[in-house]
Amino acid sequence: MLENEEKKVEQIKNTESTTSNDIEKAVNEVEDQVAKEAEKADENHEIPMLDYTSMELDKMVEELKKLLKKYPVQQLKNNVEAIKTSFNAKFGKLLAEKKEAFLADGGNSIDFQFSSPVKTEYNKLLGEYKTKRDAYYSQLEKELKENLERRNTLIDELKSLIEGGDARTMYNDFQEIQKRWRSVGPVPKTKYNDTWKTYHHHVERFYDLLHLNKDFRELDFKHNLEEKLRLIEKAEALNEVEDVNEAFKELQELHRLWKEEVGPVGKEHRETVWGRFSAATKKIHDKRHQYFRDLKSKYQEVIDAKLEVVSQINAYDTSNNKTHNDWQKSIVDIEALRKKYFDIGKLPYSKSEAVWQQFKAATKKFNAAKNAFYKEEKSAQSDNLKKKMELVELAESLKDSEDWEATTNTMKRIQADWKKIGHVPRKYSDDIWKRFKDACNHYFDRLHERKNELNKEQLVVVEAKKEFIEEVKTKENLTLDQVNELIAKWKEMGSLPRNARHLNEKFNKTIDGHLGNLNMSRSDIEMLKFKNIIDGYVSQEDYRKLDNEQLFIRRKIDENVREMQQLENNLSFISNATEDNPLVKNVRKEIQGFKDDLDVWQLKLDYLRKLKY
Repeated sequence: MLENEEKKVEQIKNTESTTSNDIEKAVNEVEDQVAKEAEKADENHEIPMLDYTSMELDKMVEELKKLLKKYPVQQLKNNVEAIKTSFNAKFGKLLAEKKEAFLADGGNSIDFQFSSPVKTEYNKLLGEYKTKRDAYYSQLEKELKENLERRNTLIDELKSLIEGGDARTMYNDFQEIQKRWRSVGPVPKTKYNDTWKTYHHHVERFYDLLHLNKDFRELDFKHNLEEKLRLIEKAEALNEVEDVNEAFKELQELHRLWKEEVGPVGKEHRETVWGRFSAATKKIHDKRHQYFRDLKSKYQEVIDAKLEVVSQINAYDTSNNKTHNDWQKSIVDIEALRKKYFDIGKLPYSKSEAVWQQFKAATKKFNAAKNAFYKEEKSAQSDNLKKKMELVELAESLKDSEDWEATTNTMKRIQADWKKIGHVPRKYSDDIWKRFKDACNHYFDRLHERKNELNKEQLVVVEAKKEFIEEVKTKENLTLDQVNELIAKWKEMGSLPRNARHLNEKFNKTIDGHLGNLNMSRSDIEMLKFKNIIDGYVSQEDYRKLDNEQLFIRRKIDENVREMQQLENNLSFISNATEDNPLVKNVRKEIQGFKDDLDVWQLKLDYLRKLKY
């Protein structure tokens, strides 16, 4: 297999379009991006970008306040910048209007002043953002430097280990250094690659010089080779991914894993696997560069497509919109066109501004027609308010009626009538809906209570079982027979109604506590608990839960078998290792633990199979 890998790399090297300088350039670009992303790992969080341009000043201030409260400051840059742009544009326009009015009234330009509580609040929030942002990046810079110092210290420790470590503990000391290295956070991106190369160089030196335990070294080399070949295969497969940006993002993660998670391989394979990984990297790198070159050539296509959407919005006919529902449908249609506009793609600012202004003008035209309709709609809503108030008063007058049949029919009728009446002014809608709903609920709750009186036997069972649970809680030092008697008594007390079946779980938890105090093996206790739960499902005829339980147990059995097989397979890689070897002992212990668990899962499955349901 490795001979084939070497041939593939050799073929790549001999291809005219793939020079070593091109590969190195491509790899360096990816590595630099990895370093940049490592430094900003906690900033890659998508925050919804709202249409701030359509908001009023106070709404933008409210959104800024929400952002500062809800999200980490390092994730807010794009949203804050968008709010700043929109706020400054709108406030500048307002300021110009106020100044124009001031001058029109005979004022002098030098005397003009204008203050706004909204602007004051905005400035306060913006100052808070800047303070938090500066504090965050100051702390981040400090942490990056501290992490760099920790990594350099570990490199020095590794060098000292190679040059004069204790042969008896060298390998364990090396593993401890590796563990600490992986736990260190990000470092400045300008130092990331150099620091890693230095560390990796000494890791390879350590493995080249390590003679204390050849088996461990060869096992590590073999494992690392397998992991790197897997990373290479994933990198090569990315060439088939259509989304080049997603492929490039995944490639960065593969490079990070290569550098941070996977150790070195044997000398004879180092150049081969790195050559193949680098060649795969160059393919994605070239594909991405070609994508951006093509994208630039398609800007005019994007502009034309966006202008076509603008044309559709301008031509959208609202002349036949007579009702709220008509306008709601139109709003959905316009929103779909807006989404289409944004989904077409992004443009550089220099090419997008003129198109954006046309888009805003088209949507403004639609919004003006919509607002005119709803201004007239307010009159109709007043009439609707009167009709709904009559239904509220009728419902409140009937809520305590005991003429059950007639009142029930009336209540159902007025609920249907309510749905037929249109919208009311928003400031009243919540209040009258609450009054209407409360009156209807009050009546139907009374109706249901009356029906529930017919089920008094079930209520007696519920109360009795609640008391029995409290009684069981007070008992101490129970024997197994006594526990079984309590379980039997619980079943004899009768079935619970569906809305009280949570008491079964409460009882089972109480019984579990007593079982835990018995001098029994873990498997026996597990089986007693299991049988108690399953018997409860059977008595309730809850076949869905019984089927789910059986599926769950089968999955656990499969998982245990796979884990044991994996551990036994790992043992086969440890050549010349005796049973006294600590690593072997530990693996044997884990295998036995899985075997013990498997026995219990099998007993549970056997019990379920014996049930007839």
